[in-house]
Amino acid sequence: MDLRKLKTLIDLVSESNVSELEITEADGKVRIVKSNPVTVFQAPAATALPMALGTAAAAPPGVAAGAPPVEPAAPTGHVVKSPMVGTFYLSSSPGSKAFVEVGSEVKEGEPICIIEAMKIMNEIETDKSGKVTKLLCENGQAVEFGQPLFIIE
Repeated sequence: MDLRKLKTLIDLVSESNVSELEITEADGKVRIVKSNPVTVFQAPAATALPMALGTAAAAPPGVAAGAPPVEPAAPTGHVVKSPMVGTFYLSSSPGSKAFVEVGSEVKEGEPICIIEAMKIMNEIETDKSGKVTKLLCENGQAVEFGQPLFIIE
């Protein structure tokens, strides 16, 4: 199955109410499963038990009792997200120069990384021009659909 057909199928599944699609052809089998990202927060067991029993739990050092929890600041700039599930690579081959590094200037449409999916190397292009200010993935790391990869300002 060629890459264009595969990308079309992925787009169709992501834009529809279909949650799973499997196609078998002479040259192979493709299965696309759409998952809904769910954020789950679970308190550590040590603090969950006293709260469940109705007793006051000790605040972590440096935090005033009754103070609202401090959330990390949201990243500023444009977030480049993964268009597919696969393995993230910064360069086209081991030992070669990375497409971008923190501080690199990029133009819209330039390759920024590679995501390997089903033994196919997919060049991921940036959708915004600017300066790469943060790298959010490690080379060789598995990434999910929609996972932030870079921040560009």
